[in-house]
Amino acid sequence: MNDTGLYDPAPRAVVIHDLVDRSRRRLDGMPDGALTPVLEDALYQERKRLADHGGSHEEHILLDDLARTLVRGDRYLRIEAALRLVAHWADEVHGHFDNRMYRFSTHLLPRAVNGLLAGRPKRMRDIRGGWDRRLRVEGDTSLLQQLSREATLILAPTHVSNLDSPLIGLALYQAGLPPFVYGAGLNLFKNPVMGFFMSRLGAYTVDRTKRASLYKEVLKDYSVRSLTTRHHSLFFPGGTRSRSGEIESNLKKGLLGTGITAWQEMLAAKRKDSEVYVVPLTLSFQLTLEADTLATDHLAEAGKQRFIITDDEFAKPKEVLAFGRRVLDLEASCIAHFGEPLDCLGNPVSKDSAVRRDQAEHRRNYVCDRDGNVIVDAQRDRVYTDRLATALAQAYPRGSYVMETHLVAWVAWRCLTRQIGSDDPFRVIRVPRLGRIVRDNDFHSTLRAAMDELAALAEKGSCQLAIPNDPDRVLATALDRFGRYHRTRAVAREGRDLIVEDPKLALYYRNRLAWASLEA
Repeated sequence: MNDTGLYDPAPRAVVIHDLVDRSRRRLDGMPDGALTPVLEDALYQERKRLADHGGSHEEHILLDDLARTLVRGDRYLRIEAALRLVAHWADEVHGHFDNRMYRFSTHLLPRAVNGLLAGRPKRMRDIRGGWDRRLRVEGDTSLLQQLSREATLILAPTHVSNLDSPLIGLALYQAGLPPFVYGAGLNLFKNPVMGFFMSRLGAYTVDRTKRASLYKEVLKDYSVRSLTTRHHSLFFPGGTRSRSGEIESNLKKGLLGTGITAWQEMLAAKRKDSEVYVVPLTLSFQLTLEADTLATDHLAEAGKQRFIITDDEFAKPKEVLAFGRRVLDLEASCIAHFGEPLDCLGNPVSKDSAVRRDQAEHRRNYVCDRDGNVIVDAQRDRVYTDRLATALAQAYPRGSYVMETHLVAWVAWRCLTRQIGSDDPFRVIRVPRLGRIVRDNDFHSTLRAAMDELAALAEKGSCQLAIPNDPDRVLATALDRFGRYHRTRAVAREGRDLIVEDPKLALYYRNRLAWASLEA
């Protein structure tokens, strides 16, 4: 292993060959009745994508080749044509992790991020310190450091903003953890500078416009290969940024399932370092850079999420800088909470090393026969992955920090829905301005009741609190934060009372507490 905790990446051709070989074994094992629909789906989905988004000349040639074999080719020629497409995808997906670039960036990143957070510092020492106060890292990082040396980790964060990736990188560095490989949308690589650094800091490309099942299997194979070569990996189980602002509860299980596959491959190879652990990471932000665009998209789609927003605030450098200087400059403006590690079956991992060894021996019985040979059972593994996804969804609220903006938006929205007699968001956002005024006494009584409920939940370990025990300070802080960045404020003062100035934004920040089912 190298000094970052990862094995040195294999030459590019070796990785691509391995991914093609995995696809070959899968396709070879399919009967004709299953193989043909998979290849037809790849041809249809890719031609549709090229018609909608354009593509390279090479892609057109590959698809024409696949089409010809489907019409008049035999089984061997069809598979070979499909594998040429797989090789093209594999080359696109594979990153360019660079140890020298990583070492350079770990020295540069804290200063660069702090420069973003603090704007234009007057003194160099203002750049050198302070970023660790703005990004608070919580959780048992000592345990995670130990686990990263003896096993392979999957970090499974909530997904709030496109700023998550650099901030998670900073949180890993602050926690003393090695680098993680992670998938990033192909659209983020279109910026040549960002693409250069992202690919060399562990990012591999995910083209969310590619819908073919064959492509999705390539991504899963890449994940399995990364894990079996001891590359710690990062997945966003929610799949995309939360449009509604809620903490993810319905998780995508495709990449999560690669953890149990990699674990079993390493067990089959009789490796001593076969364990794969999953670490939930809950991100909490006072404000979200893209909140306006995300909330608009959520309401416009009425639950039908678009996977990609290509033109949001993150794509505008001036907006990112403004957000950094006005919002992220605050103390603890974002909190990263590393939760209790889980095994691939969704069970907690012990802090005691001796107990962990016993757990590992016992866990093998779930997938191996009496002689220690791995039994392949896809249906069984899907059940285990479902259990893991459920455990993650339950862990996220426990690591979520209630912040002033979340709580004030929740209370204002609650008061407003009581006034109009409906909690239908589409009806609420159409209420005229004068109908969105909330009386101060009603707001404060609801706020106090909500704070009592949240304190009880925090006492049980159901969530974390990052608010003072003073309703007036909570309100004052939230109003200050809401006025720092967005063009319109979620909640603002209207004389002695309050007004839900932008119901769309209020709903977005209110939804952060949707999991709590508060009765206030």
